Amino acid sequence: MSGVSIHVVDVSRGVVAQGMRVELYSVEAERRLIAAGSISAKGLLEEAALAASFTAGAYEAVFHVAAYYRNAGISLPAVPFLNVVNYGFGIADPAQHYHLPFKLTPWGYSLFRGGA
Repeated sequence: MSGVSIHVVDVSRGVVAQGMRVELYSVEAERRLIAAGSISAKGLLEEAALAASFTAGAYEAVFHVAAYYRNAGISLPAVPFLNVVNYGFGIADPAQHYHLPFKLTPWGYSLFRGGA
């Protein structure tokens, strides 16, 4: 199974980050949007484009952290510690699946290649 999956969990509240805006870009030759949407009730970015085979190269996932927390009614400073998180990663083997689990709080995050 090839493609990319993105799963987002708000560990500060123990819930999936439903409603968080996420985009995925190819950044190989020029920045090109591949998929964009909001995290579902399952905690996933459910966009059909993510199931496609990706070419080897550089990519960037963009997570709108401050907007997510503000929309959830969480009070943040006027200048939040995390506003937008840009995560650059590479795909070396297009035949493999690249799972990106993103765990966050308003003050930090963990993002890595998972085993899904």
